[in-house]
Formats: sequence, C-alpha cells, structure tokens
Amino acid sequence: MTSRYLSTPIYYVNDRPHLGHAYASIHADVMARYWRAAGHEVYFLTGADEHGEKIAKAAHAAQEPVQHFVDRNAQAFQDAWHILQVEPDRFVRTTEASHRAVVSAVLQQLWQAGDIYLAEYEGLYSVGQERYVTEKELIDGKLPEDRDPPVIRREANYFFRMEKYRPALRAHLDAHPALIQPARYRNEILQLLEEPIGDLSISRPRSRLSWGIPIPWDDAHVTYVWFDALLSYVSPLGYPDGVSFKQYWPEARHLIGKDILRTHTLFWLSIAFAAGIPPYQRLFVSGHLLGADGRKMSKSLSNGVDPLDAAARYGVDALRYTLVREVSFGADGIISHAVIEQRLQRDLADDLGNLAARTLAMIERYRAGIIPAPGDYQPDDLALIAQAHVLPARVLAWVDEIKLAQAVEAIMNFVRQLNQYVALNAPWSLAKHHDQSDQQARLDTVLYLLVEGIRCAADLLAPVMPAKMAQLRTHLGLPPVPSWALEWGHGVQPGMQVQPLVLFPKP
Repeated sequence: MTSRYLSTPIYYVNDRPHLGHAYASIHADVMARYWRAAGHEVYFLTGADEHGEKIAKAAHAAQEPVQHFVDRNAQAFQDAWHILQVEPDRFVRTTEASHRAVVSAVLQQLWQAGDIYLAEYEGLYSVGQERYVTEKELIDGKLPEDRDPPVIRREANYFFRMEKYRPALRAHLDAHPALIQPARYRNEILQLLEEPIGDLSISRPRSRLSWGIPIPWDDAHVTYVWFDALLSYVSPLGYPDGVSFKQYWPEARHLIGKDILRTHTLFWLSIAFAAGIPPYQRLFVSGHLLGADGRKMSKSLSNGVDPLDAAARYGVDALRYTLVREVSFGADGIISHAVIEQRLQRDLADDLGNLAARTLAMIERYRAGIIPAPGDYQPDDLALIAQAHVLPARVLAWVDEIKLAQAVEAIMNFVRQLNQYVALNAPWSLAKHHDQSDQQARLDTVLYLLVEGIRCAADLLAPVMPAKMAQLRTHLGLPPVPSWALEWGHGVQPGMQVQPLVLFPKP
C-alpha cells in the first residue's frame, strides 16, 4: 500500500471563506477520496494561517482581540468544509504550540548555520501580500492582486540568505521538469531564477507588529508570516522525526493558487534546502475563478458566487461537481449561477438523473423492482462492459495529474453511452412481447446491464458527489459506501430489490 500527502494552501483567515478557497479544497478532497478508494493511505491537510499584519489590522477593524478574531475565522473555515463535505485528516492552525515550536526550531537551526543575518533595509512593501516587492513586479504602480500600491519602508529585519540557494533551486527544477504543473508556471519561475532573487526578510519589528511567533534569539522581532506559514506543511506531521513525516512527506503534493506561486517556489524550496527538508514532489497551480463578467472574482467587484449560498441553493453535490467539471485546474474559468444551473440541469438532471430514474422505474414496472439475471451479452453490451472495465484506471491516471475535469467527463461520457444504449435497445418495446421468451430474456439483460452500469458510474462519481452517490447506491439495493474497480457483475446482483429515485429534482 502506498502513501499520499496532499495539502491545500493554508488559508489566510482575515475574512470568511470564498469560492476560491472552496475550489481548491474541493479539488483536494476529491483527489484524496479517489486515492483512498483505490487503496492508498492518504493524509489530507488544510488549515488556517493566523499571523501577520493583515490579521492584526482586520482584528483591530473588527474591534476584537486578535486571538478571538482568528479563533472565530478559523472555525468559520472548518464549518464551511463540513458543509461542503471536505474531510481533511488535519486542520492545522499556525497559532498551535506544536507549530510554533517547529518554526522556532527551524529559525534557530538556520541562525546557527549562518543563513540568517540582521540588516537594515529600505524598499517597497506590499501590505496586501506582506512582503517586499520590486519595481518589475508592479503593474500600474501596484501588484495585480493588491488594492493599494506598496509603501516605502525602512527598518531593521532579519534576512534569510535565499539568494545562496538560487543555484540549487534552479538545478532542482531542471532535474524535475514535472515538479510544477501546469508547465508554464515552472517556466515562469525558471525565468525569475535567471537573475538574482535576493535575500528574504523573515522578521518584523515588534514595535510595528506584535502578532506573530517571536524570533527565538531576539524578542524584539516576530517571524514573517510566510516563513511561519510554509512550515505548517510539515509541522502537523511531527517534523522532523515523526512517524507521519517519514511516511507521508516523501509523497508531498501541494495545491495552490497562482497568486502564491513565488512563495511556494522561491521561498519554500529555498527554506527547505537550507533546513534539510526534502522538497515536495509536485506543485499543482490553479488559475483564477472569474465572475460572469469575465473578471477575476473579488469582493470589491461583487462578481463572485458565495460557496455556502450556492451549496444551499443548488445542493452541495451540484456545487462540487460544477467546480471540478467546469474549470480545469490550472486554467482561468468562469463560475456563475448560470454555469452551476446549466451543469445541474444538463449533466446531473438530464444525463445522470434521467438515466437512474428511468432505469429504476423500468425495473419497478417490468420486474416488480427485482433486478433480473442477464442472459447472453451482445456486441454492443460487451463494448459498454469493456468501457466500465477500463474506466477506473483511466480516472486514477487523470486524478494523479489533477485533471479532474477530464476524469469526470470520461465518467459522464459513459453515462451518456448508457443513455444511448437505452434508446437503441428500447426496453419498453421488449416489454410488450410478454409471450416471447427471447424478448423477455433480452429485456432482462438490458435492464441488468443498465443497473450495473449505473452502479459503476456511481462508484466512480462518489468522490465528487459523495452524498448523492451514496443515496443512489442505497436505491440500487447496495450499502452507501462505494466500492472501487469491482469486476463487472460483482456489484448489483440478480434478485436484489431497487427503489425508484429522482436523484436531481428539476426546479
């Protein structure tokens, strides 16, 4: 049995969860469910990044003590994941004592190794991203993801010798061409590495910011939020000597948004090299979710879709399905109410829901709700059975590359083929010939193939839509927990009782 370690970004909890958070977390949850179904031991991590200047300012604006503010917002994220059926193995919080201890230990290690030094620095500082920036990064005087332009700051900071590790970082990317996906993001980082990347400011003076992990040897400074947050990928595993760290970290895969690409490459890989932490195996980078107007979703534009409102309006499973199917991970794409409604109507109600409803209704009508035994299979039957046989392996191959949209489309194409099979074989016509044993035997075969095909599709779609597929399995006479890659004929059995079902009611 192999291990898999998967993380979302450790979300900055200065506000409530938005659709971008839900998109990444649902993708990670779906991947984890597929891997578990296929027999892997999986550790799925998400969590809350709770330090830094933006958190302190947001708490002050809310007139709350900072700890109370982060407690409330971290709980809001956990509550949201519960509603959206996102089930991590661990929800890390960077205010935890165990995480703070890891950060302090790594800081001390790098300080003693001479990789950290104190210097006074003046430069452009992005309050929104909580880091120093260069003129080359600015568009129209600010970072694209920031609302306000950077400010000039001059202060004494501790610096990590990031530039020292630029050759190692470049060599690692050259040796592992699939490390960052899609490849265009790897090319972006390689281009940055052609020139000096400078050293990284990893502290803030306590006189300006007191909310953070103290620098171990200098209580007048607190740790820069990104140095702190990146180590939350290893601290929950018991780094450096924990059993979980040794088991799972060698298979580490991160899911992030492209806004934080530099921090998860230049920063994180350099820190890992310096600390002796093996680099992650893969970095999957998502694009932007766009509103109906084609612009990046943002609070200021009011063009977003609230994930919890959408889940209540359309159903959790419909939202999960749309987010996975509509926008391929790595690409920009539009998610709107119209898009969700279209997927719900066309894919789920018309294709999958209609297939299940009419198949179960026909078994109820023609065979008193009892699954019949199949007879001899004809060539078109065998073609569908062959499809069902190869689908699990094809789906897993796409899941490993976070190509979930392609995986789901392959399953739904199988569903559409089953619908075509209904039209070609016309069970209602076969049922009319009560006195012809060959027609009745053919009807039994057609009905069995359909219900076993639906079982196959339900098992394959269960990681995407866990509640609805559990409901479907129950109506097929099966336990709600899905099986994986069962041989044809080992799912539903002749003689089992089915129940009619409207899986996705139309408005």
